[in-house]
Amino acid sequence: MSDASQELVQRASRGDALAVDELLERHLPGLRKYVRQRISPTLLAKESSSDVVQSVCREVLQGFEGFEYRGEAAFRNWLYQAAVRKLVDHLRYHEAQKRDVRHVRSSSLSTAEFALLASRIHTPSADAMMREEIASLERGFARLSDGDQQILRWIYVEGLTHAKVAERLECTEVSSRKQLSRALARLARHIE
Repeated sequence: MSDASQELVQRASRGDALAVDELLERHLPGLRKYVRQRISPTLLAKESSSDVVQSVCREVLQGFEGFEYRGEAAFRNWLYQAAVRKLVDHLRYHEAQKRDVRHVRSSSLSTAEFALLASRIHTPSADAMMREEIASLERGFARLSDGDQQILRWIYVEGLTHAKVAERLECTEVSSRKQLSRALARLARHIE
């Protein structure tokens, strides 16, 4: 994680709401995708993946003081593990609502526990899917203009804040955010 990202995490851990908001904004697309890929059909019948993501974000906002900075990967892992716990908790809640003492489960694990287990097991097919997603992203990225590539690189690879990007582009932070949003929209259109 760059110094700017580390500073952002440290500010967030001290309760700086803007820093937490920026961290969540930076990781929100990945978090949404992570939740969509792992939400069970049973839970999806009761609530949307967006509901779960919002719940994860609320948990992060409430529990950020417990986070200790150990790098970008550690932050992402912490965030995604919060998502796994939230998926399991929500599934358990809905299962408890429909549980009937006359029905006995034959499995030694609940559906929520299987969901947790599945999220932690790497399979060849999951690895192949990840490689396909990366290849698709590479192809889409290559089709973007230099400006779109640069702002995506600055924000997501170098971990710059919108304030730093705005300085480099000689524009406002609002303009920087809009440019990023447009670049992400164009990238989404180019991804197969």
